[in-house]
Amino acid sequence: MSKVLAGLLLMFWVQLLVAGGDEDYLKVREAFRAGNAAHVAEYAERMKRHVLFPYAEYFRLRMELETTDASTIRAFLTRYDGSFVADRLRGEWLQILGKRRQWTLFAEEYPKLVNREESLQCYALQHRLARGDKAAGAEARSLWFTGRDMPVSCVAVFDSLIGTNVIRVEDIWTRIRLAFEAGNTGVAKSVNKYLPHHQALDLQKLSAATRDARRFLDRQTVFKSRADREIALFALLRLLRSETNQAFARWHKIRGQFPETDQSYFMGNLAYWAAIRQDSRAMNWFMEATRSKHAYPLSETKQAWRARVALREGNWQRLLHSISQMPAAMQQEDVWRYWHARALKVGKKNVEANTLLIPLNHEHSFYGQMAREELGEMLSVPAIEYQVSAQEIQLMEQNPGIRRAMALYRLNQRVEANREWIWTVQHFSDAQLLAAAKVAQRYGIYDRAINTAIKTVTHHDFNLRYLAPYREQMRPVVQQQQLDESFVYGLIRQESRFIADIKSSAGAAGLMQLMPATAKWVAGKLGVKNFHNSLITDINTNLQLGTYYLKHVLDQLDDQPLLAAAAYNAGPGRAKRWRGAQPLEGAIYAETIPFNETRDYVKVVLSNSMYYANNFEQLNRPTLKQRLGTVAAAR
Repeated sequence: MSKVLAGLLLMFWVQLLVAGGDEDYLKVREAFRAGNAAHVAEYAERMKRHVLFPYAEYFRLRMELETTDASTIRAFLTRYDGSFVADRLRGEWLQILGKRRQWTLFAEEYPKLVNREESLQCYALQHRLARGDKAAGAEARSLWFTGRDMPVSCVAVFDSLIGTNVIRVEDIWTRIRLAFEAGNTGVAKSVNKYLPHHQALDLQKLSAATRDARRFLDRQTVFKSRADREIALFALLRLLRSETNQAFARWHKIRGQFPETDQSYFMGNLAYWAAIRQDSRAMNWFMEATRSKHAYPLSETKQAWRARVALREGNWQRLLHSISQMPAAMQQEDVWRYWHARALKVGKKNVEANTLLIPLNHEHSFYGQMAREELGEMLSVPAIEYQVSAQEIQLMEQNPGIRRAMALYRLNQRVEANREWIWTVQHFSDAQLLAAAKVAQRYGIYDRAINTAIKTVTHHDFNLRYLAPYREQMRPVVQQQQLDESFVYGLIRQESRFIADIKSSAGAAGLMQLMPATAKWVAGKLGVKNFHNSLITDINTNLQLGTYYLKHVLDQLDDQPLLAAAAYNAGPGRAKRWRGAQPLEGAIYAETIPFNETRDYVKVVLSNSMYYANNFEQLNRPTLKQRLGTVAAAR
């Protein structure tokens, strides 16, 4: 760290250290969590000059929200109007008002709320339905179609809609299916009460299917009622999650008892799981699912996988047909615009293809880069990037929301800090976003710097979007392992956003997100003495271990960055299994990865690598297509 930066850091933190307020903030927060109102009031009183005093006031008021009068609450909301804590308190007050049906106050405050949770949406709908608002019924109906549990406040809304026949029996069955698809039998049981008694699910049979789907289907072979057929379809879906053939074999025995629409529904699910498993029968099953005029509509997820199967098979005509069947909004996603254009090019329709590629190539994304290369251009960034002035940065440092966020980061309250930061920058102009990103970069909050810089619309700074901290520590380990520096940076940017001490819910830690077992194995290979897990978040140790493991993965997988990225996220075994029977274009391999997270991950990592290579001014840097390469057939 340079002396100048160290001095700036010191000055900034000294500004925040006011009258011992840091310690008092931690104490008031702890007292709030413990429910100690007296201590909350005591420590809050001592924080009046501190940048985080609004939080102390929030804690104090929040503890008495049930009994505080409206004028006191509104005084707080006015004092901190437009702030994160004000919106948070308003939302919590509205929960109380909705529960008490104090609709006059609720109606005055709800329009001012920014973060509207579903529970509050349902309170608002309760009020509107009670007033006879005809538009409220259609809005409320859209909330019904989910397999998730919904807030308690939504029950009264749904009761009203069912009572007035806005939600009909067929809609109830649709939600039961959605719940079954999500594996959420609790929701299915709660929705079951809305069915006419003679149509309702037999909960004993449902429990049996839940406990052991295979045994249930072997014992229950006759399905006369709709309820029994729905439970059978649920049991088949449970089997499909683990195995294709057993579910298909049992379906073959009983399918004659099901109407065409139900047969289509099962075949759509069978095709989807076959596609996920890269089963060669998937496309035929998709075709069977959609053949009938009574076909059950494919969900958007299933439509995407039908297109991916066509892509993996190299059947460009079928790909065109699959894309044409997607909803209009889905067809406008960058992935399907790109592959639509590629399919058109195969059919020698270059003009139509370029009509899709030309606007896409201006987008700063994986498929934006792919479109650019398809048009014969290399990656480019704006020739003149927007540079914020020192005065703009200094002014941003004084922004109240930014100061509160930075204080929270310094106190290691990262969740609260992120919320404050995101709230503060949400309506910033491009210039303000870049100034805020510069502030975050200056004080080592690299994830916020990146996430803020990528929000700009017309004025960009790609050095901020693709920060490259720790290069002094990075260069020797990259050279030692003979790795491409831009690829390593592309991976770290996606793994940790350069937060050195970050830990995932799965236990991965540090810049390169190493699992303890992996780190221990690599440490043994490198002869690291006295290794212990706390070393994983040490920057030098993490880079040393992580780059060794990345090189190990590359060596296992034909030295292909695409496969290595897939392996780094999902494991080398899976990366190998996802190869095809024939060689695959790397972009097709990437798009047909079965795991959503890994599919997005590899595309972002490879896209990142391109921008880093550009920023590092690497000579003879490969194109994105070259980085993706061709994936050899499985062997």
